[in-house]
Amino acid sequence: MSESMTDGNGDGVDLDRVWVNVAAEVWSRSPGRLERSAARLLRSPGLARALFATRSLLLPWLISSVVVLGVGVVAEVSAGQPLVWLIAPVLAAVGMAYAYGPGVDPAWELSCSMAISDRLVLLTRAVAVFTVNAVFGLAASVLTLGTRASADAAPVTFGWLVPMAAVCALTLAVAVAARSASVGVGAGVAAWIILVLTRSAVSQQFTAAVTDANLYLPYLAVAACCAAVVIIATRTQKGLQ
Repeated sequence: MSESMTDGNGDGVDLDRVWVNVAAEVWSRSPGRLERSAARLLRSPGLARALFATRSLLLPWLISSVVVLGVGVVAEVSAGQPLVWLIAPVLAAVGMAYAYGPGVDPAWELSCSMAISDRLVLLTRAVAVFTVNAVFGLAASVLTLGTRASADAAPVTFGWLVPMAAVCALTLAVAVAARSASVGVGAGVAAWIILVLTRSAVSQQFTAAVTDANLYLPYLAVAACCAAVVIIATRTQKGLQ
């Protein structure tokens, strides 16, 4: 059925044509080796295409992430400032917000009209973004191990993964609830900065937000609650895009 809408000048806009143009843009590129492998693994070429169209998994974004973490490594090695542990969670959170579609992904509305559920697309993208950023963060942490005492290296190197999960889940939940990736980024970054500054002031340790094991259980609780918000919100949004 052909749909149309009218702008302020009274000109009709053929939405069917818009959908066709979006579909042409999304499907015009031939799948590469990684995408074909993902399609076999996920058993869905459409889901694989949606995954590899995720903005925060595209090469320019990945290069930017590596550069930012590289700056953190240099700062930590040269000045002893543990920036990697504090940068990695917020960097992953920003990427997580832009795994959500409205306003940032030209294929989002198209994916919501496909047989694949928008929730499945979103959760697949979120897991992929988290995994990629975790690998980048771990690699950066390993590069700085030589600057820390061996007794402190292991918990600090891996300790930021738990707060990263919480910040990413919070960012995604806000983005989905507000239907805006930018709002999600603002909420996640603000929450992390406030937490880091507050814990630093209380404990007099710059890295307390990632080294205090007493915070891990609250982090996990926040992550679980925010994941529930995402699941509920995506269930109610289907068909309303």
